[in-house]
Amino acid sequence: MSKPTESELEILSLLWEMKQSNVRQIHERLALTKDTGYTTTLKTMQNMHAKGMVNRNEEQRTHVYSPVTNQKETQKSLLKNLVTTAFGGSAQKLVLQALGEENPSKEELDEIRAFLDQLENKK
Repeated sequence: MSKPTESELEILSLLWEMKQSNVRQIHERLALTKDTGYTTTLKTMQNMHAKGMVNRNEEQRTHVYSPVTNQKETQKSLLKNLVTTAFGGSAQKLVLQALGEENPSKEELDEIRAFLDQLENKK
């Protein structure tokens, strides 16, 4: 699967949440947060189908779309690409940058510590 654009990723996020949807339902959800035309949503979803990002069920008059990959697979692929291209392959640099830019809450830091402990115990 090719790397999704920002617009495609927005649509994929909605499809992961909704499991499957037609263009109108996706467009209505997108319109809640951004100014976009129905034909733009339609064309984007058609392009996503052509790229192999979504399946399209054409049995009904209204085509129903569903994601080809799950959210975790896509996130893993995007993260790997980001680490490689923006951080020279260093996950450490990515994590330090992310934590330095944000102001994590005590709860988030506790979760991160627990995750690191879990990783360490696997070795």
